[in-house]
Amino acid sequence: MQFRYQDVCLEAIACTVPDEIVTSEEIEARLAPLYSRLRLPEGRLELMSGIRQRRLWPQGMLPGEKSVETADKAIRAAGIDRRDVGALVHGSVCRDYLEPATASGVHHGLALSADCLIYDVSNACLGLLNGMVQVANMIELGQICAGVVVGTESARALVETTIDQLNRDESLSRNDIKTAVASLTIGSGSAAIVLVHRDLSRTGNRLLGGVVRAATEHCHLCRSGRDESAGEAMRPLMSTDSETLMREGIEAATDAFDEFLETLGWSTETLNKTFCHQVGKAHRQLMLSRLGLEPAMDYATLDWLGNTGSVALPMTAALGLEAGHVAPNDRVGLLGIGSGINVVMLGAEFQTVPQANTADLATADAPGASASRSGCA
Repeated sequence: MQFRYQDVCLEAIACTVPDEIVTSEEIEARLAPLYSRLRLPEGRLELMSGIRQRRLWPQGMLPGEKSVETADKAIRAAGIDRRDVGALVHGSVCRDYLEPATASGVHHGLALSADCLIYDVSNACLGLLNGMVQVANMIELGQICAGVVVGTESARALVETTIDQLNRDESLSRNDIKTAVASLTIGSGSAAIVLVHRDLSRTGNRLLGGVVRAATEHCHLCRSGRDESAGEAMRPLMSTDSETLMREGIEAATDAFDEFLETLGWSTETLNKTFCHQVGKAHRQLMLSRLGLEPAMDYATLDWLGNTGSVALPMTAALGLEAGHVAPNDRVGLLGIGSGINVVMLGAEFQTVPQANTADLATADAPGASASRSGCA
């Protein structure tokens, strides 16, 4: 599928980074019984993944709590009236409850209007990008003036459950533990994106369009346990064929990338910068090589954030924008690959660079404020 937009602007991207740092060395120390039994060399987790650290939220924190905080940052950075937000999509794998939608609590926490469309979207690591497509479609159709896509991933339960199982199951061999390694690279984080009609935009940063591609014959390569997400009973486990998932994911991305460039009328020479889903060092190197992109074009956070699931790409974009990775007039590719296998690639052209977390918050209304309502076509 291909799509183009004329009236959509990417007005702000914000993120929230957890305070608690967990190093790969600390995880290996907790895996001492497994490492001793199988005579595994220390340092292999960082060596294999390129991930030194990942971050975790405080114990017991619900994803929706941080989603409110991060979406508020993005709305303030965009400087829009909250009553212009016509859609709120919560796109992370993690959510507060089976029902209601996590978006409901986030909507309430943000004090958005009663006529705002709210719902959750779940698609592994692509939920927020899918949400961007849906909100952009609504803006392009003239149904809404602005929309917010937000999500928060929490890795603590998965990491701790994986460590516990690897230590307890003494029947596991070196080969058996390969499918659990990916779970030890997961980190927590939160990201939010504000899209607006160009008549409402102060930045002129246009979201131009993109493509999607599915290769669902590989849907078995990365799976969590059956849905056990009710309350604190959640004890998730994942099994991931990392090598095959990487290979087949990059094949799907390569096919999609050619179509992506053609759809936007770009080439590898005219694409200036990229933000990609953050999985691991080998994945990033191979993907950029296969797509014909120079590593300097891309911005990476995986070494200190790990794989933060659906928020990995937008978090990296928010941090990269703040770090000056993107300049005015840059053509930027948001290149997402998720298990399933699914690919979403979006292209944006930046006129001004939003300062996601360092914007002057005093210029925007706080939740519940009643600034005059803006109009859009």
